Amino acid sequence: MDHRKHTFRDSGQDREAVSHTPVTPQTQAPSYKLAFADDDFLCREDLRPVRLQLELLKPELLMDEAGIESTIVLFGGARIPEPSKKDTARTKTLADLSKYYEEARRFSELMTRKSLETGGHENVIVTGGGPGVMEAGNRGALDAGGKSIGLNIVLPFEQAPNEYVTPELCFNFHYFAIRKMHFLMRAAAITVFPGGFGTLDETFEALTLIQTGRMARVPFLLFGKDFWEGIINWDALADAGTISADDLELFRFVETAEEAVEALENWEGKGEKRGEIPGR
Repeated sequence: MDHRKHTFRDSGQDREAVSHTPVTPQTQAPSYKLAFADDDFLCREDLRPVRLQLELLKPELLMDEAGIESTIVLFGGARIPEPSKKDTARTKTLADLSKYYEEARRFSELMTRKSLETGGHENVIVTGGGPGVMEAGNRGALDAGGKSIGLNIVLPFEQAPNEYVTPELCFNFHYFAIRKMHFLMRAAAITVFPGGFGTLDETFEALTLIQTGRMARVPFLLFGKDFWEGIINWDALADAGTISADDLELFRFVETAEEAVEALENWEGKGEKRGEIPGR
């Protein structure tokens, strides 16, 4: 049955129809291809604005159709192994960090069970869809019998989404910027586990949006205080005046899944937007 709200011919019908067009010099010319069905045309440099729009729109529409109202963002390192495989870690530190794989899995399971109590449309786990901590997040949601989202990115080396992402909520991106927008557009909370450059990039981008009032304040949890204080001297930033001491209240350190759930439930200032930046 045709559910369209207009009487014009469907674009899919025309795409099918032109596949049966007689072969002539004219019909074989690149100019004759339907614009929306012409991959070479869509990949032209001058079509970048259209590709940006499509990459923003496709996941948005599909998540709307799936009824995803809010998400719990889970950032973290791809190189952190699950505890049973920590002997394969490249360094002793990575092996020791494997405990956070289990915490991520447990946290996702707990949050997904809570989400399912209200229909499974709110606080849906979203990860980058890759291995390591991201895999743990999607795996925990599946353990609870719920859905989870994976926002993958095309990289120069071969990478497939982890096997625990809900297939119909698994997306692939060309543009890092659009992918970041989808991480935060529905975010009801942000959790960050130990990781590398990508995790740091995502962490500081989100903190900057909250700090500057461009995004409402949401619970922002950093798993592993020793790790985070070992790589970033937060107090030095405040002492130098490059951030305000108040900015250190935008996030909180936690160690366990249960501690994180409690912090989310008792977060002060959730939903507020800064009208001014302290220290400016």
